[in-house]
Amino acid sequence: METKALLEKISYCNSLTKYYRRKTIPVKVGDVVIGGDNPIVVQSMTTVDTMDTLGSVEQCVSMIKSGCQLIRITAPSIKEAENLRNIKDELRKRGYNTPLVADIHFTPNAAEIAAGIVEKVRINPGNYADKKKFENIEYTDESYQEELDRIRQRFLPLIRICKEHGTAMRIGTNHGSLSDRIMSRYGDTPLGMVESALEFLRICEDENYHDIVISMKSSNTQVMVQAYRLLVQKLDEGGFQPYPLHLGVTEAGDGEDGRIKSAVGIGTLLEDGLGDTVRVSLTEDPEFEAPVAKILVDRYITRENHTPIEEIKNYPITPFEYNKRDSVEVFNFGGTNVPRVIADISTLSHITEKEMKTVGHFYLPELDKWKMNDQGADYVFSGSNPIPFMLPNGMKEIQNYAIWLNEEDRVNKFPAFNLEEFEGAETFHYGLNFLILSDVEVNRAVELLEGRKDVVIILSSDNPHNMPALRRAFITLMENHSLIPVVVKVAYSNQGKDQTMLYAATDVGGLLVDGLGEGILIGLDNYENIDRAKTLDLVKLHNSVSFGVLQAARTRMSKTEYISCPSCGRTLFDLQETTAMIRKRTDHLKGVKIGIMGCIVNGPGEMADADFGYVGSGKGKITLYKGKEVVKKSVPSERAVDELIEIIKKDGVWIEPEVQ
Repeated sequence: METKALLEKISYCNSLTKYYRRKTIPVKVGDVVIGGDNPIVVQSMTTVDTMDTLGSVEQCVSMIKSGCQLIRITAPSIKEAENLRNIKDELRKRGYNTPLVADIHFTPNAAEIAAGIVEKVRINPGNYADKKKFENIEYTDESYQEELDRIRQRFLPLIRICKEHGTAMRIGTNHGSLSDRIMSRYGDTPLGMVESALEFLRICEDENYHDIVISMKSSNTQVMVQAYRLLVQKLDEGGFQPYPLHLGVTEAGDGEDGRIKSAVGIGTLLEDGLGDTVRVSLTEDPEFEAPVAKILVDRYITRENHTPIEEIKNYPITPFEYNKRDSVEVFNFGGTNVPRVIADISTLSHITEKEMKTVGHFYLPELDKWKMNDQGADYVFSGSNPIPFMLPNGMKEIQNYAIWLNEEDRVNKFPAFNLEEFEGAETFHYGLNFLILSDVEVNRAVELLEGRKDVVIILSSDNPHNMPALRRAFITLMENHSLIPVVVKVAYSNQGKDQTMLYAATDVGGLLVDGLGEGILIGLDNYENIDRAKTLDLVKLHNSVSFGVLQAARTRMSKTEYISCPSCGRTLFDLQETTAMIRKRTDHLKGVKIGIMGCIVNGPGEMADADFGYVGSGKGKITLYKGKEVVKKSVPSERAVDELIEIIKKDGVWIEPEVQ
């Protein structure tokens, strides 16, 4: 397989253990420079109809005030492209010089007009010169070259206009809108995504045009990360210029899910020094996107000063495809089990049955029974504060070793050792013992763990370069052929909710997308001077984020997944309202993926992973999909959600929601 051959020299990342920003050529976009030695640029996209000049301007101003440094506006036809001039003129009159980017799909003539007006044009190589028909065509080398020649002739006018006006370009590949030509030769793969961009990039380089930024977007975080890595690898191998990268997870969704999913994809790449501009795509008003992107990129301002980490000389992971690390099964950790969630309640003394709702378990006193939702934690770490009541069936308690030694029930409760306790211990649980290790202790622990099949490691790091430090520890285990399951633990000091979501999604999600980790634990260690109510709120947040990270990394599906676009001027209905309505009716369908797309540009292609799709096809009209297959066309929007549910029912995956 090609990706295996690439392992002879991994060049997508300057170092797997030391933080460096990838050195790229600078690309000037108006007064903003992307790449080079410049800070990472935050950008977003308007949602107002492009023909609404004043509405677009007002939204641009709100976005600029929220921290947006680059604004993208859709130009689906010539009239919208021409109106970009009016939007730009009005912004300049008001004193705003933020560069504008025209977003183009299907319409090269609109791109050519826009390139003479705005500072940057985004084209999608999957549909710039192609109409997607979902046809599988057998190409000979000769017929394939004829297709490339056709693309060249269609693309050359735009390149020449961009050169004439000093306009930058983004070649933006999207996983779900690869051309039939690419799909026929490379399939629906990261390699296909990369080659889709390279076809256009080669033409640009032939014309000595280099003001280019490249993106590899997908709603699947694993595919997105693999595609960006492979792109950088191919640019290096092919002798291309080191072009800047625009990072984004497309159709990430809204709220907590959208933020976590974005961070798993974007944060993983930022950790390895990739990325020069970031757009977080949320199904929310665009002024909410830039602050989230800013939290992500600000982590790296001083990252180069991190504590040194031992270099990785031989990397045993294939970074361009997903392979789960082999591990032995210890109780329900490792092996073929999904990653487990451990909830930290160790700073809470005298916890009650009622308070267990914070970790997804609900006690019903009138029935003297427990009920669990889809995000019920698998284990709770009580530390030195043992739980004084019987836990629900299926949920287990982890205690500090000294407490467990004095516990009457040493079968259904499990000990957590530090390394010194583990080295000196004479008493162990018969089948499941937790060893709490920092990344720098792993070398010392490897010999102790040899041959053990009753231990799970809880692994953490104090290194500011957290994810690579944890990854180095995993590599140490792999180098020593250790198959011990590992739960990744992260802990953060007093900080906001968004920071916790984004940091955990980056630090743990970045490992999960590479197949590393058999569980997650977000600790309470570093929180100081907070009262009980605040602590319970944190426990609830940590539990929710833990399940969200596992889902976003595609390693454990515990809830319905919504692949919803962030809305733009092409959108044919109120995306936020519709997403909320569909979520309300379907959020009990565990593991089902539903795509909600504002227009045909984003659907069905961009919801490539969805089981079902809801796509705007005209004013007040919806097209409904099962996978990529159209099931119903031109459904009135007032009936469309009911019709969608009927399709789900006919497919046999519908279950009735529980009455609360």
